[in-house]
Amino acid sequence: MSSSKVLGSLLIAIIAALVAGCGAGAPASSSNGDSFPLTLNTAKGKLTIPHRPVRIVSLSPTATEDLFAIGAGRQVVAVDSFSTYPPEAPKTTLSGFTPNIEAIAAYKPDLVVASDDIHNLVDQLDKLQIPTLLEPVAADLNGVYSEINQIAQATGHLPEAGVVVSGMQRQVQAVVKSAPPASRRLTVYHELDQTYYSATTHTFIGQVYKLLGVESIADRAPGGTDYPQLSAEFIISSNPDLIVLADTVCCGQSPTTVQARAGWSSIKAVKTGAVAPVADDVASQWGPRIVLFMQAVATALKKVPAQT
Repeated sequence: MSSSKVLGSLLIAIIAALVAGCGAGAPASSSNGDSFPLTLNTAKGKLTIPHRPVRIVSLSPTATEDLFAIGAGRQVVAVDSFSTYPPEAPKTTLSGFTPNIEAIAAYKPDLVVASDDIHNLVDQLDKLQIPTLLEPVAADLNGVYSEINQIAQATGHLPEAGVVVSGMQRQVQAVVKSAPPASRRLTVYHELDQTYYSATTHTFIGQVYKLLGVESIADRAPGGTDYPQLSAEFIISSNPDLIVLADTVCCGQSPTTVQARAGWSSIKAVKTGAVAPVADDVASQWGPRIVLFMQAVATALKKVPAQT
């Protein structure tokens, strides 16, 4: 298997592990405002943050994006190796999937933000008196807004979060309104890597498609998993109206490479040019840039012929 395939498959495994390890509901916010000490109701239970954090370590690319979006970037001293946005984030070799407690503690954090409690991360850091805020994969956009607000509470930036969330809500409404109406529910093949892993409507990204009037062909795939590996034959026979490529960076996929695949030229999406390449991190994270993903999908939908 090529290195791009290995990386793509690794990303799928990471996404699946995250979803398997988290609850579907968004974390509830504390009623204590953003004054400190602060107690929050989180995915792991109650978390007390004694003072406004000034040395934050993020082990989640989405949390990194959220922290910088709400103006907490100056408080961030280290982020994990998958946190590629924004570019100024202090990227390190830290990992949220194989966390090294000693390496994390070396940054002397007064708050760690992560997306999963892998290897009992929370308990291990608690023994060092380092509070850890878990923000798992959001179930839907309301979960995204809730997590942004909670991260803002935890860092002392609640007013800024209000601006971010209201801006996102306006943009989401505009994108949904811009999507062309259809007389039937359109279908999409969402490609996570070039070995044809995909995502069903039951996932976060599937809920985003649902807002745009699109359903995933992966819903009909055998196996009962939210991230099934499809076959080329299944995809071709499903004949999706839209193809979204979330493997443009990891695996070098593009409308041109899709067109060159054996038998794929007969798919409706390929015939009409409704193939949308999206940066991997934009398509796999659930922070403010999800609006960019929605815009790319809405633009591609305009290439789908009107149905009668």
